[in-house]
Amino acid sequence: MSTLEVTSETTDAVVSLEGVRKTYHSGSIEFEALRGVDMRITAGEYVAVVGPSGSGKSTLMNILGCLDVPTQGSYHLGGEDVSTMSETELANVRNRRIGFVFQQFNLLPSLAAWRNVELPLVYAGMGSAERHERAVEALTRVGLGDRVDNRPGELSGGQQQRVAVARALVTEPDIILADEPTGNLDSGSTTAVLGLLDELHDSGRTIVLITHEHDVAARASRNLTIRDGLITADDLVGAR
Repeated sequence: MSTLEVTSETTDAVVSLEGVRKTYHSGSIEFEALRGVDMRITAGEYVAVVGPSGSGKSTLMNILGCLDVPTQGSYHLGGEDVSTMSETELANVRNRRIGFVFQQFNLLPSLAAWRNVELPLVYAGMGSAERHERAVEALTRVGLGDRVDNRPGELSGGQQQRVAVARALVTEPDIILADEPTGNLDSGSTTAVLGLLDELHDSGRTIVLITHEHDVAARASRNLTIRDGLITADDLVGAR
C-alpha cells in the first residue's frame, strides 16, 4: 500500500493504530516499548492516554505525533497511512495535521506571542499578512487577544501554555496532541488550561492528552490505560 492510499477500514477514524509495536536496540540489548497496540479515535473525541513512567506512553505519543514510526503495525491519520512515510513526508504531516502542546511550552523567548503562533504557517509557506491575521485570531480564541505583542518572559506560565495552544490551533489540524500540558503549571493555571481544552473539545476538536495524572485524565471523555507497552483498559468517563 502506498503512503497516500486510503482504505475503507480507516476513513471513519481520525486515528487508527493496528498491531503497533516499537522495539529499541542498544548494542545486544533489545527493548520492546510497545507490544501490539490497537487504537481508534473518531473525530471530536477527547481521549486521555494514562500510564506511569515506563509504561510506553511517551513512545506512543511519539508515534501518534509522527515523531517516530512503528517497528511493526500500521498507523493511519485521517485515513492516510503515515507508518511508512519518509522523514520529509512525516515533517509535512506534523506541520499540517497535528497541533502539539508540550509540557515545556517550547516557545522562542525572543519572539512576540503572535510570532510564536505563526511559526507553523511560516513553514507551510503562507504569506505574512495572512499569517499575522490567523495568529492573532488564534490568540484571541484562547483569551490572549490583548497579549499578542508580549514575549514569553512577559507572560505567566498559564499564559505561555495558552500561546502554545494557539500555535497548535493555527493550522486547523486533524488532532491536538497534548503531552503532559499541565506538568509545569500551578493549580490555578492548570485549571485554566484544562478549561480551555474542555472548550476546544466542546467546539468539536479532536484531542489526545498524554498524562500520568488521573485527575487530569478525568477531564477527557475517554481514558485509555497503557501498561508495559499494551493498552490494558478503555473506559468512558462521566460527564464533566
